[in-house]
Amino acid sequence: MAERMLQFVSLPQAQPEKRAVEERRQDFGEIYRAFSVERAEVQASRCSQCGVPFCSVHCPLGNNIPDWLKLTAENRLEEAYEVSAATNTFPEICGRICPQDRLCEGNCVIQKGFSSVTIGAVEKFITETAFENGWVKPSLPSSEREESIGVVGAGPAGLAAAERLRALGYQVHVYDRHDRVGGLMVYGIPSFKLEKHVLDRRHRLMEEQGVVFHLSTPIGAGAGETALDTLRARHDAVFVATGVYKTREVKLPGSGLSGIVQALDFLTASNRRGYHEAPGDDAVLHAGGKNVVVIGGGDTAMDCVRTSIRQGAKSVTCLYRRDRANMPGSMQEVKNAEEEGVRFTWLAAPEAFLGDGAVAGVRAHRMRLSLPDATGRQSVEPMPESAFTVEAELVVEALGFEPEDLPALWDAPDLDVTKWGTLKVAPGRFQTSLPGVFAGGDIVRGASLVVWAIRDGRDAAAEIHDHLTAKAGVEREMAE
Repeated sequence: MAERMLQFVSLPQAQPEKRAVEERRQDFGEIYRAFSVERAEVQASRCSQCGVPFCSVHCPLGNNIPDWLKLTAENRLEEAYEVSAATNTFPEICGRICPQDRLCEGNCVIQKGFSSVTIGAVEKFITETAFENGWVKPSLPSSEREESIGVVGAGPAGLAAAERLRALGYQVHVYDRHDRVGGLMVYGIPSFKLEKHVLDRRHRLMEEQGVVFHLSTPIGAGAGETALDTLRARHDAVFVATGVYKTREVKLPGSGLSGIVQALDFLTASNRRGYHEAPGDDAVLHAGGKNVVVIGGGDTAMDCVRTSIRQGAKSVTCLYRRDRANMPGSMQEVKNAEEEGVRFTWLAAPEAFLGDGAVAGVRAHRMRLSLPDATGRQSVEPMPESAFTVEAELVVEALGFEPEDLPALWDAPDLDVTKWGTLKVAPGRFQTSLPGVFAGGDIVRGASLVVWAIRDGRDAAAEIHDHLTAKAGVEREMAE
């Protein structure tokens, strides 16, 4: 049915319908409505089926995107799901929160003049259709293995590794400090991008598969924590996928004022309210009725500004020291935020926080971009005599995340780290300096995308399997 493809010359690109701005500002539901079968087929038919699919090349998972687009266009949806799930452990998540404009869709061959294929929305449609029809089954092992594996961290890297290892027959135990599965996906990403039932559903599926979860179980050397040495003794291998949770702070005059909070604290409190829990210090961590300033330009900053709108902020301003073209966050997220009423102040950096006990404003100065350096990156410099003040009763610092000091927290001085504080592994591998301890995801590569964490988890699972298989072979030879 080749005639069903290459329709980009006659059919325009279309994204799923957005809910009206006034409607979506009032709740935390996902803002995009689901594709109908007909619209999904039409958008999938725009694919050019090119010989070298740049969409797949630029997908960290190497998803076979043209294949499942063709199957969708031909209404072979169960087969489309099978192809999608073969390379992606959580396609329903990637379809929602991957920055497709920077990855697959941003590198679509037909993009110039015709607009890219709508890949993310079709991926979400395929997987949701599969769940609705009961096609999604736990990957049960064909035989059981005696070896036990401990996974530290129930974020995307840890979950992806756990799912693959359990499918191979290992006894897999996942440990996480939080009370829910998902890592930053559950408490760091708002529901208007990823509704939490999506994570709960995947949690149940992995339990059906036989993965054992130990939640509210922090790893460390303190009272009430489980020691890393205990895990190493309990399991044949350990995979560390803790992510990066240490927030970067702005060290400026007035930083100690009340009302200046970290992005993760703000987002966690908001997500806990979605679970009908009362977070600590609720008044400080709520934007209702306040003038809010968010500092930063990444996707976390976009999550904070859009959360503030939904909490009923009086005004929301995003300060970013570069211009719109140099923002690290998704341009689609910037557009959504602007539609919802967020004001962006480009080329502006804070220099002090103002107030008496509680923050009342942010004094900032204008910035300008200099000539590009050897890497093409433009540095920024302040413009003289350009100070201005933005009123603010709540300031959210969203400047990214750094790794925690795991060797100190875990009393594991032999656990080597890089100069950036991430866990050190061999290039292209996942083995740490401790025998039998592997690591992947953000704790190795630094703050990155969920899709890269999934890739690391799947690849680490393969390496752990090879390691334990080789170890078992050696032990059999020695026994003989």
